[in-house]
Amino acid sequence: MMYLVAVLIRMVIKGVLMNNKFVKETLDWIYAIVMALVIAMVIHIFLVQPTRVSGESMDDTLHNGQYLIVTKWQHIMRDMPDYGQIVIIDSRVNRARTWVDDVKEPLMNYASVFSKAAQTNDVWVKRVIGRPGDVLEFKDGHVWRNGEQLQEPYTKDPKMNFTRSTPVTVPDGHVFVMGDNRNHSSDSRFIGPVPVDHILGFVSYAI
Repeated sequence: MMYLVAVLIRMVIKGVLMNNKFVKETLDWIYAIVMALVIAMVIHIFLVQPTRVSGESMDDTLHNGQYLIVTKWQHIMRDMPDYGQIVIIDSRVNRARTWVDDVKEPLMNYASVFSKAAQTNDVWVKRVIGRPGDVLEFKDGHVWRNGEQLQEPYTKDPKMNFTRSTPVTVPDGHVFVMGDNRNHSSDSRFIGPVPVDHILGFVSYAI
């Protein structure tokens, strides 16, 4: 009788230990998944994130739905992009950005890789045309920078249907951006120069 009781006790103890092992393994998996998500989030905020083109404003250089790899450390460091650099911008130029935007936007952009509906309309892909201090003019279907007509082989059309009677001087800490499809692009011609902290990253690779 005592032997049977001992056997039953051993079986109960063994079952508890096995259950504890299962619980421990489950918690270990949950911890690993959470840490992986945290690391991925840090990478997307500070280093690199995928996104994709929405619209035709960068034709024929980039196409609607095309996947992009964007480097983010330039945004963190507030680096000033060079002429011709393709960048991702926050088009809400009159709205101050906060750290909440830097956390939220990578999540939305990451989701947009899998679902186009998740992509926000405030994030645009454009090319840098002007830097601080530049004087830009728009005449004869072309862009003039500091008195010289730009040679732009990347534009879709040889001439743009846009003129402006007065020149634009790019303020300190800002850039002037335009789409390569000049006749079908919302850009700095309409929203104004973009603050450098609204440059969310540099396009480093297009797939």
